[in-house]
Amino acid sequence: MARLAFLGLGVMGGPMARHLAAKGHEVTVYNRTPSRAAAWVAAHGGGQAATPAAAAAGAEAVLACVGNDDDLRAVCTGPDGAFSGMAPGTLFIDHTTVSAQVTRDLAAIAAGQGIGFVDAPVSGGQAGAENGALSIMCGGTEADYARAEPIMAAYARICRRLGDSGSGQLAKMVNQICIAGLMQGLSEALAFAQKAGLDGEAVVEVISQGAAGSWQMVNRHKTMLRDEFDFGFAVDWMRKDLGICLDTADAIGASLPVTALVDQFYKDVQLMGGGRNDTSSLIRRLR
Repeated sequence: MARLAFLGLGVMGGPMARHLAAKGHEVTVYNRTPSRAAAWVAAHGGGQAATPAAAAAGAEAVLACVGNDDDLRAVCTGPDGAFSGMAPGTLFIDHTTVSAQVTRDLAAIAAGQGIGFVDAPVSGGQAGAENGALSIMCGGTEADYARAEPIMAAYARICRRLGDSGSGQLAKMVNQICIAGLMQGLSEALAFAQKAGLDGEAVVEVISQGAAGSWQMVNRHKTMLRDEFDFGFAVDWMRKDLGICLDTADAIGASLPVTALVDQFYKDVQLMGGGRNDTSSLIRRLR
C-alpha cells in the first residue's frame, strides 16, 4: 500500500479518496475549505494538511481533483503548492478536467523537478465516483502511467493510457462533446413525447433497448420527466468543459457546430437560474 495525498474533496474527489483509504492506502487530504477535509478524516481516517505542499510531503503519489485550470495551477505551483513538497521520483495524478495546454505546462514543470505527471480526467459522474466505477482517460509517459494505474484501480471501471501528456484531457473533450449532443437529443425527444401525449417512461422502456439507447437515456429520463435536476454534474461545470472543447477546436481546426449550439443552450439554463442543475436540465428550455 502507498502513502498518498489527495487534493480536492468535492463530489468527485471525496469519494475517490475514500476508495483509496478503503483499499488500505495511507491518505492525507487537503481541501480549500478545511472543514470539509476535517469531516472526511473523521469519517475515513488518514490525515489532514493545511496546504498542498504539506499534504504532499513524504507522499509517494499526489492526486488532485479540483475545479479548473487556475485551481490546478494553484495547488501545483502556487504558494505552498504540491510540487514544492514533492520529492524527485514521486508522481502527480491529475483527475481535474482542464485544458491540454495547462496539463502540458505543468507536466513540463514536474519533469524539471524529477516528478512524474499523469493527466487522468474521469467520466461517470458522482455516481461513478461513489461506486468506484469511473472511466479514466490518461496521458503521460508509459512509465508514469504504469505507476499510476494500480492506484487509480481503486475507483476505475476502465483506465487507459491514450498517449503523451495532454492526451487524457483531449479524450475527455471527446467525451463531453458526445454528452452535449446526446443530452440535447434526449431533451428534445422527451419533450416531444410529452407534448404528443405519450407515456414518456413507456416510450423509453421500448426505445432504450434499440439503437436510440444511451447511458443518459437509461439514467436520466425519469428525473427529466419529473423536472428533477438538483443532483449530478452541474451546468456551470459543463459550460466550463465545453469552453475548453471549443477553444481547443479553434486551435486545431476542428468543427464543433452542435457543441457550440448546445453550449449556448446551457447558457440559457444558467440564465434561468439552473447553473447548479444537472446537465439533463437542458429539457427545461423546451417546456
